[in-house]
Amino acid sequence: MAFIFYVTQIQIDFGAIGLLKAECERVGIRRPLIVTDPGVKAAGILQKALDALPGLPIAVYDQTPSNPTEAAVRAAVEVFTAHQCDGLIAVGGGSAIDCAKGVAIAATHEGPLKTYATIEGGSPKITDRVAPLIAVPTTAGTGSEVARGAIVIVDDHRKLGFHSWHLVPKTAICDPELTLGLPPLLTAATGMDAIAHCMETFMAPPFNPPADGIALDGLTRGWAHIERATRDGTDREARLNMMSASMQGAMAFQKGLGCVHSLSHSLGGVNPRLHHGTLNAMFLPAVIRFNASSESMLKERRLDRMAQAMGLASGNDIPDAIRAMNARLGLPTGLAAMGVTEDQFDDVIRGALADHCHKTNPRIATADEYREMLRDSL
Repeated sequence: MAFIFYVTQIQIDFGAIGLLKAECERVGIRRPLIVTDPGVKAAGILQKALDALPGLPIAVYDQTPSNPTEAAVRAAVEVFTAHQCDGLIAVGGGSAIDCAKGVAIAATHEGPLKTYATIEGGSPKITDRVAPLIAVPTTAGTGSEVARGAIVIVDDHRKLGFHSWHLVPKTAICDPELTLGLPPLLTAATGMDAIAHCMETFMAPPFNPPADGIALDGLTRGWAHIERATRDGTDREARLNMMSASMQGAMAFQKGLGCVHSLSHSLGGVNPRLHHGTLNAMFLPAVIRFNASSESMLKERRLDRMAQAMGLASGNDIPDAIRAMNARLGLPTGLAAMGVTEDQFDDVIRGALADHCHKTNPRIATADEYREMLRDSL
């Protein structure tokens, strides 16, 4: 059993979900609320979590939408309060984990959720009163299980980020066995999300060599194993490496992300039905081309270093390699294939310019440059 203590305590191995009760005891959770979604419940994974918690009084909220909303957070808080819960267990992908982080705030802090959003100056208002959280990811993509942030669509329809070290789960239980039944397209989309995290955080200009090293290793693992995991969902080695790549991407993105996520967050707010990981896959080629001429990228040879991790001859090959990988994985050919049209661009650009990831890109994009990236991604 590999044990890692970096951003938080991590248990990663096949069968790690069996440690759930012991981890509840370690962090002092006696009456947990499990936050999950209908798909996780239908797949039988919720029951695995329940089976790992014998003797504890457990409440369940299982209606997390594909993009968590403030309304879902409120509904879960009602369950949390009604059952006098003292902590949270998120079982699911990034949506369930982010929803649980929203509950951790809303159940213990006054006022509407947007009060605590990063771009509203709300991060310092998130205190150590937050409910303790254990995260059990069932996809290998967002890495929210080791991240200090959450993305929630608030009542005014903005897709906002919430960031505080108090939101980092007390334990991440990363059990690749829970991902063995993940459908191919969801494996591909969440896997490209993990790869995007590794690439964007490596391109971000802040000085953080440990984050860079973790990101490059995560990129190496993700790029080498995503096709195997998509093609054969029972490939245990591929599933383990994709779960590690996901975790590593989020460990590293404490450094910062960039225009890929600014655009994905904004477009995901305009159309919440669009999958975040798929959007990241669509935006990566255009953003990498935009970033290529930045001083920090050139000075640190960041494109060539990513290319080496991907087994490519040159950094110039990366955008086309990503497009080719998307095609092999069965992902859309571009935004147009996802139903995105140019008449949505103004709203997307407005949101991207305000997003918390905008200012950590190697080049600070203008509205016109965002428009060009959107067109290049159609």
